[in-house]
Amino acid sequence: MIKVILWDIDGTVLDFKAAEKAAIKGLFEEFSIGTCTDEMIERYSLINDKYWKKLERGELTKPEVLTLRFVEFFEKEGIAFDKVDEFNSTYQLRLGDTICFNDNAYELIETLKGKVLQYAVTNGTQRAQKRKLERSNLNKLFDGIFISDEIGVEKPNKEFFDIVFSKIPNAGRDEVIIVGDSLTSDIKGANNAGIKSVWYNPKGKENNIGVNIDYTIKKLGEIKDIIYKEGN
Repeated sequence: MIKVILWDIDGTVLDFKAAEKAAIKGLFEEFSIGTCTDEMIERYSLINDKYWKKLERGELTKPEVLTLRFVEFFEKEGIAFDKVDEFNSTYQLRLGDTICFNDNAYELIETLKGKVLQYAVTNGTQRAQKRKLERSNLNKLFDGIFISDEIGVEKPNKEFFDIVFSKIPNAGRDEVIIVGDSLTSDIKGANNAGIKSVWYNPKGKENNIGVNIDYTIKKLGEIKDIIYKEGN
């Protein structure tokens, strides 16, 4: 029986790419850097993903990730820009300006409220995630919110989930499932924590890192069938 759902936020509940695109394009105008094209955003996304994976592996600290990703991006685009820290600080706020839900996620979480406990588990920065959760009203739906900045450790580390479990009442690990889009963060985290996993994989990507996946879904609404299958 599933008593608890842990929801990843960026890329799962919320369309992070839409927020990222709007934020960076707006900041190029705000900082008078010029025009940021869709192709530039795609190149930035690859750089950003690379640095977050370094964080997950413990190779860099989060402050290093937040700065170095933009340093590399501007260098590779040939843009002379010396206000990276200010750019990143403002970017954290702008990420919360664009709220786009994947697959009617808000209505889904609202429907499940009271049937299971639901918690947000995210590696995003405190500044960005709190703004997103407040502006989306998700903070009113979740039974709790766990942000790695506040916890002091990132997914997929077991310690992250140990802290989460210490705050969740009366739930064994066999009664908890995580829903996330990242193999390296969410699914590997589930493996490390000893809980069931649901890989949100709308584009049909391959499991290229060998993690164990209990369920793969293309639509978030499929979680209701999984809960039923698990005996709820």
